[in-house]
Amino acid sequence: MKFPKDPKLIIAILTVAIVWGTTFLGIRIAVETIPPWFVAGIRQVIAAGLLFIILLFSKQLRWIGWKNLRIQIIFSVLMLIVANGMTTVAEEHLSSSLASLISATSPLLVFLGSIFFGLQKFTYRSLLGILMGFSGILLIFKDGLQDLLNPDYRMGVIFIFIAICGWALGSILTKKMKLQHQNISLNLFYQFAFAGIAQIALAFMLSDKIEVNSWSFKSIAATVYLAVFGSVAAYFAFHFALKKISPTQVSLLSYVNTVIAIFLGWLILDEEISAAFITATALIICGVFITNYQKGMFRRRKQSID
Repeated sequence: MKFPKDPKLIIAILTVAIVWGTTFLGIRIAVETIPPWFVAGIRQVIAAGLLFIILLFSKQLRWIGWKNLRIQIIFSVLMLIVANGMTTVAEEHLSSSLASLISATSPLLVFLGSIFFGLQKFTYRSLLGILMGFSGILLIFKDGLQDLLNPDYRMGVIFIFIAICGWALGSILTKKMKLQHQNISLNLFYQFAFAGIAQIALAFMLSDKIEVNSWSFKSIAATVYLAVFGSVAAYFAFHFALKKISPTQVSLLSYVNTVIAIFLGWLILDEEISAAFITATALIICGVFITNYQKGMFRRRKQSID
């Protein structure tokens, strides 16, 4: 894959790689003083508000019908309430580095689910990739089994695995229902709006204490950053990049995201990164790459007409 010469495409690629790489750090900072369901809910409400303004001024805002609304609610539950929400809850108990590394295995679950639903074929190469990826997970916990005796840590691990299962199922349904070419901006507005309302309701029900005065400026700023950049700006950059390069090429950015997330966790939050952790990272990234490798994935895609 040749380095793109289009300045807008370069900016889009850098936005996706860097911004999505910072979201785990942003979540970890946000939940330091704000209950996690409030972080997730406020993030989605702000994102929905921004999309509402964009759709309104671009004259694309409209009612999508009850049938499509039910579909968007399903995706909102899986991708935002479960995947994003549970990741946010998990980072109350896990480091941003560990959360990002476990989340990096989600493409493996997507692949396995796609085989189950007949969307992809099994190959021995994909089996090798899956084994490498999950061996990385085993390596993470091999020397830290005693940590699982800590109920908070154990719940964090459970929540992050629930999160990646929700993301994987939502991704598989997107493939199976062939929703990639719908008006994604409009659908995402409804998803954000529903998730924001649901998550804030969960926040009031599940939060032990609601002391807004104790929310630090740093946590509030991180939440706003997650909404504006993590949910909206990176999303638009992602779909702009999809117009110029192939989906498989764009998916390679997820490997960069993981490395950036781990590096920032070490640099800013002083999170410990051991040799075993680095080895596990390499195994998971290589496993995901081998599993998702496609012939010709590095060839330049013919530019589509906007």
